[in-house]
Amino acid sequence: MPRLSGLVRNFGIVALFLAAAAAGLASGAVFAFVGDLPQISALDDYSLGTITRVVARDGSPVGEFATERRTVVAYDQIPPVMRNALVAAEDGAFFRHSGIDLKRIAATAIRRALRLQRYGGASTITQQLARKLFLTDEQTPERKIKEALLAIQIEKRYTKEEILTMYCNKMYWGHGAYGVEAAAQLYFGKHVSDLTLGEAAMIAGIHQSNVRQSPYVSMKAAVARRNYTLGRMREEGFITAAEESAARAQPIVTHGQPSQPPSTAPYFLELIREQLEDTYGAKTLYENGLVVKTGLDPALQHRATLALDRQLRSLDQKRGFRKPARNLVTENRPLETYKHPRWLRDPVAGDITPAVVMAIEGADVRVRVGRFAGTIGRDGYAWTKKRASELVARGDIVDVKIAKIDSDRATLTATLDQMPALEGAVVALDNHTGQILAMVGGESFERSQFNRATQAMRQVGSLFKPFVYTAAIDQGYTTQSLLEDSPVSFNAGPGQPPYEPQNYDHEYHGFVTIRQALQESRNVPAIRLMAALGPDKVIPYARDLGITAPLPEYLSIAIGSSEATLLEMTSAYSAFPNQGVRMQPLPFLEVVDRDGNTLEQHRAQPHEALRADTAYIMTSLLEGVVQHGTAQSAASLNWPLGGKTGTTDDYTDAWFIGFDPDVTIGVWVGYDQKRTLGNGSTGTQVALPIWKDIIGSWIDRRRPTMPATPSFQRPGNVVVVGTGSAAEVFIAGTEPGR
Repeated sequence: MPRLSGLVRNFGIVALFLAAAAAGLASGAVFAFVGDLPQISALDDYSLGTITRVVARDGSPVGEFATERRTVVAYDQIPPVMRNALVAAEDGAFFRHSGIDLKRIAATAIRRALRLQRYGGASTITQQLARKLFLTDEQTPERKIKEALLAIQIEKRYTKEEILTMYCNKMYWGHGAYGVEAAAQLYFGKHVSDLTLGEAAMIAGIHQSNVRQSPYVSMKAAVARRNYTLGRMREEGFITAAEESAARAQPIVTHGQPSQPPSTAPYFLELIREQLEDTYGAKTLYENGLVVKTGLDPALQHRATLALDRQLRSLDQKRGFRKPARNLVTENRPLETYKHPRWLRDPVAGDITPAVVMAIEGADVRVRVGRFAGTIGRDGYAWTKKRASELVARGDIVDVKIAKIDSDRATLTATLDQMPALEGAVVALDNHTGQILAMVGGESFERSQFNRATQAMRQVGSLFKPFVYTAAIDQGYTTQSLLEDSPVSFNAGPGQPPYEPQNYDHEYHGFVTIRQALQESRNVPAIRLMAALGPDKVIPYARDLGITAPLPEYLSIAIGSSEATLLEMTSAYSAFPNQGVRMQPLPFLEVVDRDGNTLEQHRAQPHEALRADTAYIMTSLLEGVVQHGTAQSAASLNWPLGGKTGTTDDYTDAWFIGFDPDVTIGVWVGYDQKRTLGNGSTGTQVALPIWKDIIGSWIDRRRPTMPATPSFQRPGNVVVVGTGSAAEVFIAGTEPGR
């Protein structure tokens, strides 16, 4: 007994010594690391990175900028079912511990020692938050010690509700979604406040291995994790056994494949991104949750995109079918399991989408679009004037347009299509404010981010002629002034051949009025007028209308040898229907921070470009182009419209810019590398149909809402002489008989 008593006493001494040593080591570790810990008080001013949203005039989304796709929600916006699911799945003792859970740490250590647990740790919700806010995910003792110390400090400074709210907003839930609100939107297409028990349990359950256990990756894993969370919620007393059973019985119905929906106006969005990043910097743009309000008209934007695409494809098909650039067979990729990045949803009739050629069977081409098996019959590729076997081969990736689709049978019929080699651009401006209502910078933003509406300098052709006539009207000419339309030769200088301009039709009409010359877009009268006025007198008018590109004082600029961007030219034309006042184009109207404070605000910026009477006479002349001239096909729209076609030498650029009393729309079509569009490819034939499609949709929306057809506002000093079709407008004092 004395010996046993001595052993016990010695063992106690050793145990005390070991305990003291352990305490000393722990204290040393604490003192060693505590100086390196970040200041927890910094969280008082900490803001999570949130999405910057760009919205249209009706508040609908145009696009987003973010490094982490997150929408911050308050504690009260997170429903109890979501909070309880997270606590049950991640940290059942969350409301009872002070940052670390010693019992859980001990239990985990024992299970790992017995090799009963390989993965997962004992980190509490607070520790996880500390790690994501201040540390890395490296598995080292040093990181674990710092994590525990930070968790204790966080618990001392913040309430459980504040900690859980930070956790719910900070953590990652896969597929680019940060925070429970983004996760709810990603997986179920609803706000977190609207989640059901089963949905909340799934989101909480997949958190630790979000992508691997996402229902978009493994539905089986997602169901298992949801059921695990439901079981834990019942064990913690958050739900009853009956509620658990009912939730387990429900299938997981997701919102759809994870993807960031493409912007309705990607070129416009990129224009805004560049301006905002220059002003605020990338960090603020991508992390500070700005709201950018624009004047974009979603319906007009959609129609502009559709009209341009439709016309470019039609024009491109007339130039023949091009062999597909990609074949899966040559890439040694299986055709049956291939997934194209654009197959994020089931197609619908009218969609143009990539397809895999599965086989050629006689005159039929068998294709696959996602889960749908399709057929392209002879009529679907008749435009190519070739046989099926000459067009495509098994494994080719081709564009198809869906004609009919049967979702139940997963079958479709389609026609063969192709991505146009042609390019184009569209801009629509509000005449009275300068707001950009629509912008399409090219056929495909995915193919090229170069914005042909704002960055491409192209020859403007006959679009320049109204600037010449504006100078003439302002200096006393009238719509009925006569210009000579006959062959002419100008001395081009020593050693240079004479400049001898030609009309488009190579015909001459003798003397013509200014109205007739502009309506028929005749070259020689415009150049004769330029010579009479002097280039130095004409160019300032173009400058006042906003043209900033170089304008050499040559006679040839009268018929468009100079270059400009589509946005610049469209803005210049918008001054004619707006009584000579040109509004500076406005990409966005207001920038608001996440707290609702206005950082930047843009109002209409008017520039007095022309006298109101001169602008009205020019508007009348440009109305004549629509009623009786090169844009006469638009007269059938029965709406007050004016505009001008533009075509350059060798048909390399085709334009039309036109307006009604409220909106001006510009269209350009051409190749990026200047080459001919083909003989006869004038602005009338190529660009005007796009403009008519867009302005027609605008008119259809406006007509039912207006008590009467709008009209161009006539200044008091403009008089009308004659009646009916013979009526003509003059600035008072220039009319016949005066």
